[in-house]
Amino acid sequence: MNQSLRGTRVLVGRAKHQAGALSTELRKLGAQVLEIPFIEIRKPRSFKPLDSALKNLHTYDWLILTSVNGVEAMWTRMEKLNTRALERDDVTAALAGGRHPRVAAIGPATKKAIEQRSLKVDVVPKEYVAESVVRSLKRKVKGKRVLLVRAKVARDVIPRELRKAGAHVDVVEAYETIVPQSSRRKLLAALKNESKRPHVVTFTSSSTVKNFVALVGKRTNLKGIQMASIGPVTSSTLRESGLNVDIAAEEFTIPGLLTAISRAIARTHGR
Repeated sequence: MNQSLRGTRVLVGRAKHQAGALSTELRKLGAQVLEIPFIEIRKPRSFKPLDSALKNLHTYDWLILTSVNGVEAMWTRMEKLNTRALERDDVTAALAGGRHPRVAAIGPATKKAIEQRSLKVDVVPKEYVAESVVRSLKRKVKGKRVLLVRAKVARDVIPRELRKAGAHVDVVEAYETIVPQSSRRKLLAALKNESKRPHVVTFTSSSTVKNFVALVGKRTNLKGIQMASIGPVTSSTLRESGLNVDIAAEEFTIPGLLTAISRAIARTHGR
């Protein structure tokens, strides 16, 4: 059995409901895992824009989903709408079998989450970042109506560039991410405790980076801790926040992040 991370303490900062998969795989590699969420998923202040878009799905040519959280939030809302005496066909027929809309997912995890709802994903970009989504779609969207379902605070690359390509893009918020204040005390205690202090901290989005900085403050000693990034956007946010990118996934997925961490630790210990 591969125990490449035996003796390595890894801090996982994903939202509570998402930490399990990464933590499980890290433990299989022998890591000691500490879970303290840097991010909390919350409902948007108003569901009106999302509800309106879902009721009019048949008018869109493309639906773009950029995270598992977005998929889950959207389907939860669809189920709520269905229980309010809306015919199921009103909100799902276009997805389930009609020509509208086609579906684009930012990466394999998002694709899997969509397919678990028995829907076909038409486009997954080669690289799992917004810029690659744009490259995959820009020749397909001229004159088309596009619905982008995402978090409240997100980069504007996709809507901006697809509009330049001639698309009519509607952006709706399905959820928002906030800083879980309850994590501050646990996080600071772990960083100060030599027996718990992590060797590696994982970052799986820009939001996790920003929230980590907000939780620990700028004066906290992070010396000797390796920062592990899932992709280039997350890495850019780490650098902008004054943190190093010690470990960077070559494939921008959880398996890619695990591989990068294992290789980095092996180099550190000469394994």
